[in-house]
Amino acid sequence: MTKWKDKIEFKKQVREIADKMDIKINSLAIRPMKNKWASCSTDGNLNFNKQLLDLDKKLGDYVIVHELLHFNIPNHGKLWKSLMTAYLGDYEKIEQKLKHIATDEKKNQR
Repeated sequence: MTKWKDKIEFKKQVREIADKMDIKINSLAIRPMKNKWASCSTDGNLNFNKQLLDLDKKLGDYVIVHELLHFNIPNHGKLWKSLMTAYLGDYEKIEQKLKHIATDEKKNQR
């Protein structure tokens, strides 16, 4: 498992992927979030959960691509799914790992 060195490395990855996807980012923040891995706004603002820095880079890449796609595709329909596959391959396995981690986190908070 390869973790992120720091926020700087993570933000660099976000910007590189955004450039490849031809998506303009207005602001980019990494902060504590209780119920989400990330969020984005129609104004081009991205927020990522600080916990991603402690996870494998592949999981972070999934969240980055997921959010960036939402700038152009607001839902998780067929187009969104096909683009996720185009960018990440079998993204559903990564998605399941994130769900498992989130479930474990909730259990540990009780």
